[in-house]
Amino acid sequence: MTTSSRWRALTRHHLFWPVAVLVLLLLVNVPFTPDFFSIKMADGHLYGSLVSIVLFGSPLILVAVGMTLVIATGGIDLSVGAVVAITGALACSYISDQSDQSALSGVLLAMGLGLLAAVVCGLWNGFLVARMGIQPIIATLIIMVAGRGVAQLITDGQIITINSDPYKLIGGGYWLTLPFSIFVVAAVVAVTVVLTRRTALGLLVEAVGGNAEASRLVGIRSRRIKIMVYMFCALCAGIAGLMISSNTSAADGNNAGLWIELDAILAVVIGGTSLLGGRFSVGGTVVGALVIQTLTTTIYTIGVPTQTNLVFKAAVVIAVCLMQSPKFRAKVFGNRFGAKGSATPAAAPADSAEATEAAPKMEVS
Repeated sequence: MTTSSRWRALTRHHLFWPVAVLVLLLLVNVPFTPDFFSIKMADGHLYGSLVSIVLFGSPLILVAVGMTLVIATGGIDLSVGAVVAITGALACSYISDQSDQSALSGVLLAMGLGLLAAVVCGLWNGFLVARMGIQPIIATLIIMVAGRGVAQLITDGQIITINSDPYKLIGGGYWLTLPFSIFVVAAVVAVTVVLTRRTALGLLVEAVGGNAEASRLVGIRSRRIKIMVYMFCALCAGIAGLMISSNTSAADGNNAGLWIELDAILAVVIGGTSLLGGRFSVGGTVVGALVIQTLTTTIYTIGVPTQTNLVFKAAVVIAVCLMQSPKFRAKVFGNRFGAKGSATPAAAPADSAEATEAAPKMEVS
């Protein structure tokens, strides 16, 4: 294999461009923060910009992983931000009512209540989509709107603050010198990869996303698969809600998880998963989420004005999506950057026309 062939094969890999953009964004920070890549040990904990990116990007990674499976079935979940708010509000509200907020039993029960509420939200979304036949964008829009109102009802429209060391561990604590949230994310991603790539579940999800009716006709319980992925997505959002409220030791029903659903969808798209459903990439989603979080960090590092950071963010996302498009690369770069060039068709024989005319024709009366 020649060097150019290897290069084309490399650039055709679905993770090449997201990883390339991630590396580029990291390098952009170096002129503004010379010690950007340095990692220091202080008080037994590792600190540094790279650690912070993974720490603050952990909730987004969780939500995006759940969103990946939903999108793989041809759906969408706009309610994850509201689920984040509901979970954090329930957990913090329960802990704040305890006489001993650091009691492990109370914290575990609060987490259980929050995650149970999240799963119920996912079950409701799945029921509307799979059983009632409502379009996913409409079905999940219901909880997106009403769910945040529920979160504010739980908190009485106030920001509930707590002081619980066990609960603080989830999103703001450290274990083995690293943020504990990194281990939570790693566990969720690992379980997702094992279930979708080491069992038949991944193929079933892709089959439902490719053609739900055809998969149903061959014996796949497509409705059950859809309900399952919406519940899993809500569960991931619930864990992210615990992580966000834990990191701030507070529950804000109005702002917690606000617009995280849009970042999650962008992360999934950047990772190479098609919004039309079918094949998906959990690894690509993780890289996409890191790209979004690194971009956010870069915006503040280089001093982009706050009022224009969303425009800057959108421009970078558009650039990434265009670079992932084989048609765009073919028009701009030709075959040098992995565009799949079409082979030149062989010349037709000179007597092909005569052969066609001489061939017997079927007449339909």
